Amino acid sequence: MNTTARRFVVGTAVAALALAMGACGKAGDDKKSDNKDSSASSSSDSGKKSIGLLLPDTVTARYEKFDKPLIEQKIHELCSDCNVEYANAGGDPAKQAQQVSAMVAKGVKVLILDAQDYIGIKSSVQAAVDKGIKVVAYDRLAQGPVSAYVSYDNEKVGELQGQALLDAMGANATPKSKIVMINGDDADPNAAEFKQGAHKILDGKVTIAYEQSGLWKGDVANQKVTAAISSVGKDNIKGVYSANDTMAGGIATALHAKDINVPLTGQDADLAAIQRILTGAQTSTVYKAAKPEAFATAEIAVDLLQGKDFKSVADTTKKSGSGDIVPAKLLDAVSVTKANIKDTVLADGTYTAAQICTGDAAAACGAAGIK
Repeated sequence: MNTTARRFVVGTAVAALALAMGACGKAGDDKKSDNKDSSASSSSDSGKKSIGLLLPDTVTARYEKFDKPLIEQKIHELCSDCNVEYANAGGDPAKQAQQVSAMVAKGVKVLILDAQDYIGIKSSVQAAVDKGIKVVAYDRLAQGPVSAYVSYDNEKVGELQGQALLDAMGANATPKSKIVMINGDDADPNAAEFKQGAHKILDGKVTIAYEQSGLWKGDVANQKVTAAISSVGKDNIKGVYSANDTMAGGIATALHAKDINVPLTGQDADLAAIQRILTGAQTSTVYKAAKPEAFATAEIAVDLLQGKDFKSVADTTKKSGSGDIVPAKLLDAVSVTKANIKDTVLADGTYTAAQICTGDAAAACGAAGIK
C-alpha cells in the first residue's frame, strides 16, 4: 500500500467481531453496522458522529478481511454511538473521488482514506477539508491537507524484502547474478518507498536485469515475469523480487510454468502466500499486522471527531508528496519465512493452523511446526 505497501483474524476472529458489533445494543445500531456494500452505505440521521472509511480495492485480500472489520470494531469500542460509513473503490480512482463526494454529502465528520491514487485524490481531500471534515490517510499518504497518517515504515519494508531475497539466494547472491524486480503501482506512494528500500539493499549485490511495475495485480505480474524470462533467459534468473503477495501469486505461476525454482519475495502475509512459502513456491513475505495499524487509525479518527489531542498516537511526522508535514504513526513490520510462520501470523491469530494446513500446504505444516 498504496504501502509503496499494507496490514491484518479470519474464522473464529471474524465471528468474534460480528458478536462484538452485535453486542453494542444501542439505538441506531441497525444503521451503523449495515455497511457491507461496496458503495457507500446509508448514513445516520444527523452525521454528527459519523466517520467515513474508504478503502482502495478488493483485489488485495487484507482490506475486506482485516482492515475494514478491525477499524469498525475499534471505532465502536471507543465511540459506541458512532456511525461508520464504508465504501470500496474497487481499484478505480474516479470512483473513489465520487465516494469522497458522497461522504461529504452524507455529513461525515472524519474520513479515513486509503487512496487508490494518492496524487489524483488531492482535490477531493481539499474539498472534504473545505467542508470541515478531518481526513486521516490510512496506509497510503494521500496528497492534500490530511490531519494524520498511519502506516508501516515502508522504506524499511522494502529493506526487509531485499534482505530476505539475498538471504534466500545464498551463494547465488553475487554482483553478477541476475534478478527480476516487479514493483507496485506508481499511483501508490508506498510503492516508491518499497522500491527505494529494496534497491538500498540489492544494488551492487546483485544485477537487476529486468524491472517493471506489476500494478499490484497478479495477472499483470505474471505477464511481466513471463516477458522477463524470455528477455533474461530461464537459466539466468536467480531470484525475483515481488513487492506484494498478490503479484507473487501470479509470478509463482509463471515461474512454475517454465520449471524455474528461485527465491521469490512478497508482502502482506496473505493466506495464499503463507501456503506458498510452506510448499516452496515463495520464500518470504512481510507481515504488517493489521490490528496495530487499524486500531491506531480508529483511535486517531475518534479523537479528531471528539476534538481530542491525538499526538500521543501519531508520535512522529511524515512529509507528503504535496509538501505537507503530517503527524504520523509508522509501525515496524516483520519478515516471514517458513522458519517463523508459527511465531508470527499463527501466534498472533491472524490465521489458524486449520486455515493454513489445507491442500498442498497440509503436508508441509508438520515440518514447520504448525499444528
